[in-house]
Amino acid sequence: MTKVKADPNGAEAAEATGGERTYQELLVNLNPIAQPLASRRLTRKLYKCIKKAVKQKQIRRGVKEVQKFVNKGEKGIMVLAGDTLPIEVYCHLPVMCEDRNLPYVYIPSKTDLGAAAGSKRPTCVIMVKPHEEYQEAYDECLEEVQALPPPL
Repeated sequence: MTKVKADPNGAEAAEATGGERTYQELLVNLNPIAQPLASRRLTRKLYKCIKKAVKQKQIRRGVKEVQKFVNKGEKGIMVLAGDTLPIEVYCHLPVMCEDRNLPYVYIPSKTDLGAAAGSKRPTCVIMVKPHEEYQEAYDECLEEVQALPPPL
C-alpha cells in the first residue's frame, strides 16, 4: 500500500465551500421514490421553519415517533430525506400522509435535515407542527408544499 498524496487544490476548494455540498451534488444520491422533491429555495425555507419549530419543541423526529403521532391524528408538514437507504425504512409514510391528507415533501439530504433539527445525527423524517410563534413561515412552507405536483 502506498500513500496517496492529497491534492493541494482540492483541499483549498473544500475549505472555500465550508465542506458543504451543493444542492446539485446532493441530488445524485436521491431515491427513486423521492417525489415531490422540494426546490432549493423551498428546502432552505423548510430548514428555517424546522429550526424555529425546534426552539418551540414543535417537531416530531424519526420514523417511529412520526408514525405514532400521525396515527393519533396529529397535523403538520412531513419532511422526508430523499437519500435514506434502504427505502423500506420509511416508504410507508407517504401513503399514510395521502390517506390522512397531510402534506409531505422530500428534501435531498438526511444529514442536513438532522442538522436543521439541532442534532448531530442524520434524520430521515421530521414532522413540523403549526405554532403561533412561527405561523407565517409555516404557512408559507405549507402553501408551497401543497403547490408541488403530486407523485404518480
